[in-house]
Amino acid sequence: MDEGNQIFIPPSFAALYVPPGKLKPTVSAGEMAARYELCEDMAQLLSEPTATQQFQLGITEDLALERCLQGLLTEPVVVNEAEARWVVCRLAELLHWPVPDWGTVDP
Repeated sequence: MDEGNQIFIPPSFAALYVPPGKLKPTVSAGEMAARYELCEDMAQLLSEPTATQQFQLGITEDLALERCLQGLLTEPVVVNEAEARWVVCRLAELLHWPVPDWGTVDP
C-alpha cells in the first residue's frame, strides 16, 4: 500500500499481477488498487443474487459459483480470467461457502 492510498490490497489479489519468479507487479499501484476495488465490489454485489439463485434453483454451492464464474467471463468481459476466479473465491468466502479448488483469498 502506498502512502497516498488507504486501500489494503490482499496478497492473493496482488499476486495476480506478479509474474512467477518476479517481485514487481506488472501494473502500477494505482491501477492495481482500482482493479482490486472493482473486483471486491463485484464480489460484494454478487453475494446476495448468488445465494438467492442457489436457494431458489436448489443447486449446489459449487454449481452456483461456477455459473457466476461463467457469467464473469461472458462478453463483454469486465475482468480477466484470473480476476474472475479471484472474485468467485472472494464471493465464496463472503457467503461462508467452501472456496473453489483453484485458490484461497485473503479478505
